[in-house]
Amino acid sequence: MIDTLPKDKKIVLFDGVCNLCNDSVNKIISHDKNDIFRFASLQSDIGVAIQNHLQIDASKLDSIILYEPGVAYYHKSTAALKIMKHFGGAWKLMQAFYIFPEALRNVVYNFIAKNRYKWFGKQDHCTIPTPELKAKFL
Repeated sequence: MIDTLPKDKKIVLFDGVCNLCNDSVNKIISHDKNDIFRFASLQSDIGVAIQNHLQIDASKLDSIILYEPGVAYYHKSTAALKIMKHFGGAWKLMQAFYIFPEALRNVVYNFIAKNRYKWFGKQDHCTIPTPELKAKFL
């Protein structure tokens, strides 16, 4: 299953039942003018296969994961910043947050992640993409 992943795309693994995460995926899609990203929920078969391949226990990580096949993977604030780097425009200003140590950035990230269901809600199941967006999902 891992062998079939697109080598020229960056893969975003996200919590498929989290409203904030789903909104973030929609934001990424709307800014992905160069068709860089593909998406899979952490709960999907391919999401689980990627986590196993990378030897990640997402239940302990509680994070978005950016996987660049054959290169590296990133999580938490670093993944978010690397994704936003591709948005262009004023979003590039977010790269200034790299001046803060990753541990400090992740304190903020972890606080939001810990409270995301309480603040933004949770779905009973993963969102099914529209037919127009289906090609973006693995």
